Amino acid sequence: MEKDFQQENSENWKWGFFYYNVKDPRIFVPKRLKLFGWTLNFAKPVSYLIVGLILAFIVYARYQK
Repeated sequence: MEKDFQQENSENWKWGFFYYNVKDPRIFVPKRLKLFGWTLNFAKPVSYLIVGLILAFIVYARYQK
């Protein structure tokens, strides 16, 4: 049984790009066009931690020499 988190609802997409739905417990959600993969639910604080870790890794890899 699939729960309806209203993922297709435009109100849950900020600027049409960022998914933000407090009622959705998932961290990773499919994008509007499922061909394009997955995105983060930015209503969950762990999403910002994930983005921060990715950026920290990029900076570390770029400046390590």
